[in-house]
Amino acid sequence: MNTHKIFKKLKQLLIASALFVISIFIGVEGFQYTENYNVRDAFFMTTMIISTTGMNEVHKLSPDGRLFVSFYVIFNLFIFGYFISVATSYIFEGGLQEVFKNYMSNRVANKMKDHTIVCGYGRNGAKACEELYRSDMQFAIIEKSTEKLQEAISLYEHRKNIYILEGDGTSDDVLIDAGVKRARTIISTLGEDADNVFVTLTARELNPNIKIIAKAVRESSVPKLMRAGAHHVVVPEIMGGTHMANLVTKPDVVEFLSMLNGIGHTELRLEELRISEMKEEYKEKTIQELSVREITGVNIIAYKDMDGFMFNPTPETVLEEGGVIIVLGTKNEIITFVSYFSKY
Repeated sequence: MNTHKIFKKLKQLLIASALFVISIFIGVEGFQYTENYNVRDAFFMTTMIISTTGMNEVHKLSPDGRLFVSFYVIFNLFIFGYFISVATSYIFEGGLQEVFKNYMSNRVANKMKDHTIVCGYGRNGAKACEELYRSDMQFAIIEKSTEKLQEAISLYEHRKNIYILEGDGTSDDVLIDAGVKRARTIISTLGEDADNVFVTLTARELNPNIKIIAKAVRESSVPKLMRAGAHHVVVPEIMGGTHMANLVTKPDVVEFLSMLNGIGHTELRLEELRISEMKEEYKEKTIQELSVREITGVNIIAYKDMDGFMFNPTPETVLEEGGVIIVLGTKNEIITFVSYFSKY
């Protein structure tokens, strides 16, 4: 449930409460006007009628008083019925619990910064979330399908730094609820190319600095998504066909790449570390001076600076501010590398 649905439920409760208070005010004023009751007696008669307990009147009603009571009883039948229906939904159907739960969830979302938003929890979206979770990254999931939403909740509901939001990813309000203005990346994996284009345009408008990765169902939609502002466009059908062909032409390469995806006996991982995130004593050093492989076991397979990527950099390569190193190793080696060289 998103913030606007929560406000809608709270609005119903506020309206019911306001009508209840208005009914009391009308009753008190009505009895004072028709029967000249003081405030205490007028309030007593009002509560007797609203509660339908049927106790005796303060004194016998005048003709005007009877007419007022007749219309007042009819009026309160509607007010009381509406108030009870709303109150019952909160007390017996978990309404208050749901509002409180979503309030706590929204607090998590409001604290998120530089996170990733995944629009759509289908096959591609679920895989993206799985990898983000495996990499211990904070992310938000947007899904409007109840079935898929429950699937995501069953996996990530109690996980730290994960926010699950019910809604349409093409909606401005839903994206804002997911923290798009504070997010670093958005991944749009919706089932229709038009929807992914719409998400791309909306995300770009709400956050010009956000990195956008979009899925394209048809290859012809790739240029449209790029023009809309996507940085990367993935066509799963093409990737699937290429992968199957590579199983024939380059089976050992595919097996190695599968290890990077956690498939096989030995799980390898790629990790990147920005030089700005390294401890001060390791900046402006050469790869040879850092002895990364000897200390942690990982291999530096690429280095990116202002000029672009340098694959298999030489030991004399100086790691300068603004650069990024990409390393390859097992999960434990990566953990050792990050803890040893990163300042975070």
